Amino acid sequence: MEDQIKKNIIESLRSAGCVFAEEEAELLFSESMTLDELSSMVNLRMTGTPLEHVIGWAKFCGIRIIVDPGVFVPRIRTEYLVQTAVALSVTGAIVVDLCCGTGAVGVAIAKWLEWIQLYAVDIDPIAVRCALRNVTNLGGHVFEGDLYKALPANLRGKVNIVVANAPYVPTGAMELLPQEARLYEPKVALDGGNDGLDIQRRVAEEASLWLAPGGHLLVETSQMQASQSLEIFAQFGLIPRLIHNDESDATVVIGTKPNLSKHNEPNVLVEKPDGID
Repeated sequence: MEDQIKKNIIESLRSAGCVFAEEEAELLFSESMTLDELSSMVNLRMTGTPLEHVIGWAKFCGIRIIVDPGVFVPRIRTEYLVQTAVALSVTGAIVVDLCCGTGAVGVAIAKWLEWIQLYAVDIDPIAVRCALRNVTNLGGHVFEGDLYKALPANLRGKVNIVVANAPYVPTGAMELLPQEARLYEPKVALDGGNDGLDIQRRVAEEASLWLAPGGHLLVETSQMQASQSLEIFAQFGLIPRLIHNDESDATVVIGTKPNLSKHNEPNVLVEKPDGID
C-alpha cells in the first residue's frame, strides 16, 4: 500500500515536471501526518509551490531551517558565503546578517562557530517572523527595518562580520527567473534594481560605520557583476577581495575595513581564504 502510494506520487510529480520526483516524494510522504495532508502537499507541489514552502523547511549547511510560505528559500550556493564568513571569524564575534530572509546564513555561522553575537535584519515582515523562529533559538536578535537603520546604535564600529545575501537580480532579468522564484518568493528579496546592485551599494556605503577596524563585509554576487562589486567596495573605503567556488558556482566579494595600525594592506585581492575548499 505504502509503496503504491509513493509510486503514484512519483508519477504525479514527474508529470508536473519535478526533476527530483523520487526524493521529493519521500520528503512529502515523511512530512505528512495523514493521507489528506499528503494529497494536499502533493497538489501544492504539482502547481509549482516550492518544495521548501510545502514541507516548511530547507536543509542548509546541514541544518533544518524553517521556511514559511512567501519567504526566500536559502540556496545551496549560499553555503559558500557561510563558509567564507566562518573562515574569517572567531567564536564570540559580533555578526550582522542583513537581508536575512529566514535567517539561514546567520544561523549557520552561529552553529559552525558554536556561539556568536548574532543580529539579523530584514525589511519584509513575513521574513522577520520566519527568522525569529530560526534565530532566537540560538540567542540571536531579529529586527525589522531597512538595512543598518534597524540595528541598535551601540553596534556602530563594533561589528566583526556583516553578511548580506542582498538581492542582485537586475530588474530586467526578473522575468527570466524560474517560476518557483518568480511567483512564490518576494520581489524585494530578488530584485536588485537596474543593474542588480542597488542594495549592495547601500550595504557597502555604510559598512565602515558599523564594522570594527579589520572587520569584514561579505556579499554574494554573480561572476558577471563581480568586477562592479569590487569597485563599489573600494569606492566606499573597503579593501575588496573576490573569491569563487567552481563546484557550487558561488561568487563572494569580501570588503575589509582598514585597520589603521597596519600599513601594508593590499588594494585588491582575488584569492581563496584559508580553510575554504
